[in-house]
Amino acid sequence: MDHIAVFTDGACSGNPGPGGWACIVAYPEGRVREYAGGAPKTTNNRMEMGAAITALEAIKDRPEPAIVCTDSTYVISGVTQWLAGWKRRGWVSSTGDPVANRDLWEKLDALASARAGRLSWRYVRGHSGHDANERCDELAVAFTKGKPVSLYDGPLLEYPVPLDVPDRAPVPDRRSSSRGADRRKPSGPSTYLSYLDGTLMRHSSWADCEARVKGRSGARFKKVSSADEESATLRSWGLA
Repeated sequence: MDHIAVFTDGACSGNPGPGGWACIVAYPEGRVREYAGGAPKTTNNRMEMGAAITALEAIKDRPEPAIVCTDSTYVISGVTQWLAGWKRRGWVSSTGDPVANRDLWEKLDALASARAGRLSWRYVRGHSGHDANERCDELAVAFTKGKPVSLYDGPLLEYPVPLDVPDRAPVPDRRSSSRGADRRKPSGPSTYLSYLDGTLMRHSSWADCEARVKGRSGARFKKVSSADEESATLRSWGLA
């Protein structure tokens, strides 16, 4: 391996609520280190950003190129698309409102800019079975619940989780809201269903659905595009 591989994730229970973040950093010399932390009252976006910031701070003195793998379209879109416009407008969004999480965006921008030409981003679909992403999620969720965790720091050959860097994949489209906390663009009449703690909810955007289910044990969620598809989903969940 001739590059540094980074995997990150964030979680929040309540959004805002207790949050956690985690990242895995794999170095070319065959070493792996996990980092994780949390905050008592925060948001999922801030935890996603915190994981990326911690990882980039950990490797800021390393000369090798780095690949950051994350399931946060908010982080990837912000770094690769929105930051230039925000800064040009004086940290005001396209709708004229102050950009949310500016303090963290400035840190992330500085760290990413310092690695210009040596940093790339890869999208990993969350909860899709990617081992490193699932490990980060496990650590982040543990911090939302105040559970103790053991963080690995040792040889790559002894690390129990495969650290496969995913192939390049399109990042799901998102657009910046008036406060900089983005929502994915809806596709047609789609609705997002979530079922948690015995309560079914319908959401107009994935961002709203994700905020409810991410990191919650036993949560079910699905995008549906018709009444028939919704009925079939509810039947599969055992709901009338």
